[in-house]
Amino acid sequence: MVAIDCRIGIASVREIDRMNILQATFLAMKRAIARLHPQPEFCLVDGNQRIPGLLIPQKTVVKGDQKSVAIAAASIIAKVWRDELMTRLAPKYPLYDLAANKGYGTAKHRVALQQFGASCQHRRSFSPCRSSGFMS
Repeated sequence: MVAIDCRIGIASVREIDRMNILQATFLAMKRAIARLHPQPEFCLVDGNQRIPGLLIPQKTVVKGDQKSVAIAAASIIAKVWRDELMTRLAPKYPLYDLAANKGYGTAKHRVALQQFGASCQHRRSFSPCRSSGFMS
């Protein structure tokens, strides 16, 4: 199997908080698909829910990253891209140790949220951020 194109779709922190993580994930998927050239004729979707409003035929695959090379590759690309984004954000938000934890809820990251509050890059809908204050 050879990839013809690969694109990243993102949803902002505000979009995630406004619509919820699942709907924001679908939005990001649609954005990535819209940027593909050529446009795919068929989409595999990791999970059990179809992408709402996608005009391309699609098939859901539960545990798709274990069953499909294409889904596994897309998952790896997305994770590497996100980890690199966290590394790029780390100097701007040094209190949260993003270079080490990549934004995941490690013990050290949770302590930083309690001590310093959430930055504008933290999702307010994520439970550890709900009770913390806001920093810019």
